[in-house]
Amino acid sequence: MTSSPAPPPVCSAAPAHRGPLRKLTARGRDETHRTVSSLELFFDVCFIVALAQAGAQLVHAMVEGHVGEGILDYLMVFFAIWWAWMNFTWFASAYDNDDALYRIVTLIQMAGVLVLTAGVSQVFEERAYLVVILGYVIMRLAMTAQWLRVARSSQGPERTMALRYAIGLCQIGWLGLLALPEAGRPWVFLVMALLEMAVPLYAERAHPTPWHPRHIAERYGLLTLIVLGETIAAATVAVKSGIDEHEALGELLPIAAGGLLIIFAAWWVYFEVPVHAHLRSNRQSFLWGYGHYLIFVSGAAIGAGLEVAVEQAVGKAHLSALSASAAVTLPTALFLLTVWALHSRFHRAGTAQQSVLPATALLVVVCTFLGHWAVLAAGLVTALAVAAGVTLAARGANPERGTGEEGVAAPVL
Repeated sequence: MTSSPAPPPVCSAAPAHRGPLRKLTARGRDETHRTVSSLELFFDVCFIVALAQAGAQLVHAMVEGHVGEGILDYLMVFFAIWWAWMNFTWFASAYDNDDALYRIVTLIQMAGVLVLTAGVSQVFEERAYLVVILGYVIMRLAMTAQWLRVARSSQGPERTMALRYAIGLCQIGWLGLLALPEAGRPWVFLVMALLEMAVPLYAERAHPTPWHPRHIAERYGLLTLIVLGETIAAATVAVKSGIDEHEALGELLPIAAGGLLIIFAAWWVYFEVPVHAHLRSNRQSFLWGYGHYLIFVSGAAIGAGLEVAVEQAVGKAHLSALSASAAVTLPTALFLLTVWALHSRFHRAGTAQQSVLPATALLVVVCTFLGHWAVLAAGLVTALAVAAGVTLAARGANPERGTGEEGVAAPVL
């Protein structure tokens, strides 16, 4: 994203409940007690189901030995889920007026998520995209309606921006995927995804949306928690099933312990310090927001990888121990590197502290080659990384390290 000036001052008050229908006008970046609404939390619940379906299908594909195809389908489906969530999140941060029509349109978007979820298995099993694209189009048409409401309630550059968002939603291109041969769909999908991500760059040249930094940071943090929670749930079910069906406690205990350590470390490094102070312009914030695709997809893939490792340990997977280990270690390394790139490196805390996450990611990749002990070793490495970061901070490894906003210490990882 290109850097852009801050939007003009707007009313900073939360929407007043004066009637069922109100103008959809901008909220302010200076609202002092802006928090996530119950409607946004309800919206996220639908994505828990979608993420669970995508993860389950990825596990099935990998266990059956279709690793490349499964990963490609997973990345494509996950993009559709993530991009719909991201568009709603940034829009709501800037324009949520919580009137009756806004709620109804949001519920229609949620229905679109559920339609998309219903078609996930068809993508993996039959390469059939009709239901997924139908759900995606429902979500995006609802989003178009929201932007048209903004355009009707605004004027000048802000109206131009809203119309650009409404027109530039690439609906025809997504529907065109249905007419393409299977071999060409991934390439067209890549082009369409890039065009989608270019829409904000084009639209906000006219007028930047007044999203709220704290609200955006909280929304992303909550989805990260959802992803990590789904990872724990999926891994727990897999381990329980393995013990119940095969009584393979000795083989599964290292996987369970290592997976738990990895997920705890992932939570620790992501939520080390608030990041909203870094979100000052569109260039910083949108790159940060786009980069979270890698955080979300890798975080969810850790859970799928743990399930694959369990299936391989009990002899139900058609893949090697090395491949099963990589299904856990590679997404873990990607998660750590991306968190470092989006969070830690912006808080200069000395070379030693700044190198902890990149070095940990490298060591986690090396753990791939440890056979059945790979997951446990990766868990111990991530746990030791957290301990090393805390120790470095306690010893004052960087005497010039200050505190962040509101007295929060700079991150130790």
